[in-house]
Parts: sequence; structure tokens; C-alpha cells
Amino acid sequence: MNSDPVTRILDAATRLFAERGFDGTSTRRIADAADLNIATVSYHVGGKRDLYLAVMTGAAQAERAALEAALDSCAEPGRLGSAADVHLVVDAYLDFCVARPEIPALWMHRWLSDAADVASFEAAHVHPLVGRLIELTRPVAAPDADVEYALWSVIWTVHGFARGGVPDASGRRRRTDDPEALERFRAALHRLASGLLGLEHAPVTSRAASPHPS
Repeated sequence: MNSDPVTRILDAATRLFAERGFDGTSTRRIADAADLNIATVSYHVGGKRDLYLAVMTGAAQAERAALEAALDSCAEPGRLGSAADVHLVVDAYLDFCVARPEIPALWMHRWLSDAADVASFEAAHVHPLVGRLIELTRPVAAPDADVEYALWSVIWTVHGFARGGVPDASGRRRRTDDPEALERFRAALHRLASGLLGLEHAPVTSRAASPHPS
């Protein structure tokens, strides 16, 4: 076990908030999971609200870093100029959620009305990033596409698959650890993003346009 008490506390809090949500987790349970007493948890991190904000802030920062890295990998770094760029960012977000399943679990708890008394977190950490993605996506989307709802639909779909998988006829869950199921989901996600954004009907950007005939 890690000897740093803050790391132990935050690791335990992240695991429990992801599994049980804010409302279903107590400071005592976090202290027990970190093998510390409540006084030590309070001294190093504070109360449950402080723990939750620290965990969610860490999740938002990790998500932002992953998306920034994806945007930097586009044909023109930091700019979405084609359907291929959109799919690259969608893939990066899916891969991030597969690698860090606790993060979509945290968001799903929150967006299902968990921690309702912890207000304004989205305004500080979520909407600036989503707003930037919306503005980057508009130029490559069809003129009549609802870019905001398209992006949120992709986010929720990824979270749902990362958290719950897809049941087969027998009720067995095909999850992210099933390579075939993951690739089927990835292909479906590409079609979803393309359809919602109207990428097949989007205007051709200057970068993607064919050269003028000489």
C-alpha cells in the first residue's frame, strides 16, 4: 500500500465514489478503505465534500489532458478539419474511458443527480471544455447539425458502454475487455458521430478541398 496518506485517501475516495456515488459513500468508509482514521483523512484532505471535489477535479483534468493530446494529433494540431479528425478525437475519448473506467462511472453518478448539493462544478470544469469542442466541431459539421447535442450523445454513449457494456441474448454483458465488442462499439460510435453531425453532408474545408485545376 502506498505510504503517502493523501494518495491513499484520494485513491480510496475515487474508487468508492465511482462504485457508490457521493451520496452512497461516507467519510468513514473512505478512511477504512485507505486504512486510516477519520481524523487523518480530515487533516490531510478535509471532509467528504472536499474529497469529492478533489476527485472530480482530478477526473476533469485527466479528461482535458487526453482530449488536448487528441486534438494535437489532428492533421492540423488543435483544429478539427475533417471527419477523420472527428473520429480520431472520438476514438481517443473512448480509449481514455476504457483505460480509466472510474471516470465515466464518476460522471454517470453525478449526472444521475448524485451530489446535487455540490453545485457549479460543471460551470468551472465541464462547460468550458465542451464549449471548446463545440466551436471546433461546428466548421466540419453540416450546417443544420445540432453540434451540442451530438457531442453530448457521444459522451453519454461512451459512458454507458464503458460502465455497463451491451447485453447479448443470454444477458451476458459484452464489455470493454472484450476486443470484438469494443471494436463493434467503436465502429457504431463512428457512425453515430457521423450521422448526428452530418459529416457526409458537411461542407468541405479549405484544407480538405481538392486543388483548383490549373
